Amino acid sequence: MKYTVEMSNKLNELLTKTYDAEKGFKEAAENVDNTVIKEFFEERAKQRYNFGHELKEEIKAFGQSPDKGGSTKGDLHRAWINLKTFFSTNNEEALLQEVERGEKAAIETYNDILHDKDFVLPPSTESLLMRQRNAIRETLEMSNLYENAVS
Repeated sequence: MKYTVEMSNKLNELLTKTYDAEKGFKEAAENVDNTVIKEFFEERAKQRYNFGHELKEEIKAFGQSPDKGGSTKGDLHRAWINLKTFFSTNNEEALLQEVERGEKAAIETYNDILHDKDFVLPPSTESLLMRQRNAIRETLEMSNLYENAVS
């Protein structure tokens, strides 16, 4: 199966968003006092770190070069989270709301790649993306549970 430049671009875009999510979870962990939610954010940062390495290896396996860093959009989103948290009376709830927004966007990105009719993903790539997307769905569900508990 031929690995296309377009496929590489989509996976690199996903990799960039994964870097952004990792940084966002790290910053969220630094902005909460609740130890359970802090641990949740720290675990998700590690998870996204691992996702990034898996994506990099998948991109390299097809002879392409993985991107190196996050996006400006991700930097702006984290700045907004920090500002919103600063003015919020409930830091945990505000951060969990942002996690929800980010995780929904991540799932949408994964689905766009998985359901793109313009090319067929190699089985290894499809399996990797489905596993990561499903883990993000679990993060979204956990985030919703925590949000309901702290609101």
